[in-house]
Amino acid sequence: MTPPALEVSGLRHGFGDHMLFDDFALSQKPGEHLLLIGASGCGKTTLVNLIAGLLTPRSGTIRIGGEPMSARPAAVRDGLRRRRLGIVHQTLRLVSALTVRGNLRLAQRLAGGKADDRAIDILLSELGIGHRADARPRQLSQGEAQRAAIARALIGRPTLLIADEPTSALDDRNAERVARRLLAAASDHGSTLLVATHDRRLEAFIPNRVVLPDRARPGEPAP
Repeated sequence: MTPPALEVSGLRHGFGDHMLFDDFALSQKPGEHLLLIGASGCGKTTLVNLIAGLLTPRSGTIRIGGEPMSARPAAVRDGLRRRRLGIVHQTLRLVSALTVRGNLRLAQRLAGGKADDRAIDILLSELGIGHRADARPRQLSQGEAQRAAIARALIGRPTLLIADEPTSALDDRNAERVARRLLAAASDHGSTLLVATHDRRLEAFIPNRVVLPDRARPGEPAP
């Protein structure tokens, strides 16, 4: 039986006495695309970081493709994240000193593989930026940089592709383009897509959703 692409059970986490998650559960089937939606401050980015193993929950279990992520040594979490996850962060985090191709080569090596320029060129071409492979991030338009970040997240063929607030600063036309691009890229590469956002426009493209309650304290910044 194929395990869930993502399984979260009994999750408890917060900051000080402020609990964001108390016995939270989530299960996402392979190939299922899901919105994790909620207001700013409700803990979306915190949950993304917990799923990615960048934070350790107070208690509970997180599994990626059947492999446990939580409560494991940092080096083990790092390896699982590189093999199983692709993440498109709010800030795209492309390495400015490297070309687009260089960023993807680095991602391949970090995932434990060898640099494969043919695979890189195919993926960049599929995303419409093959002609920008030798450009550096500062030379890209916003849309090109976002596609480069998606390509970097996909180059290792992750079990789970996570996008954190990919459309929050975009107008309607460009938000639709990014949503369709993420869905097509995930489907083409066999990845399960999880989008964390407060942008309700995305419900038109990804109807499956989990709504997080607003747990932010009045006047506090989002954790």
